[in-house]
Amino acid sequence: MSTISLFFTAAGVGLAIAAPVGPMGMLCIRRTLTGGPRAGLAIGLGIASGDAAYGLIAALGLVGISQFMLAYDRPLHLLAGLFLLYLGMRTLLQKSPVEPDATGNANVTDAADGKLSQVGRAGALRAYASSLLLTLTNPQTVIMFAALFTTLAPRGAFSSTIALTTVGGVFCGSIAWWCFLVTVVSLARHAIGAKLRVAIDRVVGVTLAAFGVVEIRRAL
Repeated sequence: MSTISLFFTAAGVGLAIAAPVGPMGMLCIRRTLTGGPRAGLAIGLGIASGDAAYGLIAALGLVGISQFMLAYDRPLHLLAGLFLLYLGMRTLLQKSPVEPDATGNANVTDAADGKLSQVGRAGALRAYASSLLLTLTNPQTVIMFAALFTTLAPRGAFSSTIALTTVGGVFCGSIAWWCFLVTVVSLARHAIGAKLRVAIDRVVGVTLAAFGVVEIRRAL
């Protein structure tokens, strides 16, 4: 398999890994709706960066680090569960500002300028950091990437170049999915009224809290 073919194959794998809508996907959708595309892309970039970090550990054979992470698997699941539970409860309890538009319908707006809110650079950095840390609390990703490299790498030809190509492909495939998801949600963002937005918040909040409970149970 050539380097280019390996890259695109790994990108396809990264896309397939990112595409299923789990707790991180729900978080990305919600942050895009409330904070705009910059917030959603920051979430997606944090997830892809976390996956790439674990992929690099598996690719370069950093056994000490991977064994350390796997040894503390249960505390990390507990940390992830508590964080997801916190995010879910905060989403359920958070109230969105509502303001009637010219037709008398209620739309969620930013109180300062009457427009849908947009996060600044600091908010995007916080979103990136939170999603990166949440992704890093799943050390089982190392095992998944180790199996991926074993499958994709040409037999007897594994090298640092092949490892980095595979990690880069997975990262790019993951980023492609998050860009697509954020674009779709952003296009629909201005058409979503207050009632539907509140309903989405409730669904996302319950889903995040439920995933948090599952993670906590895995740690106990």
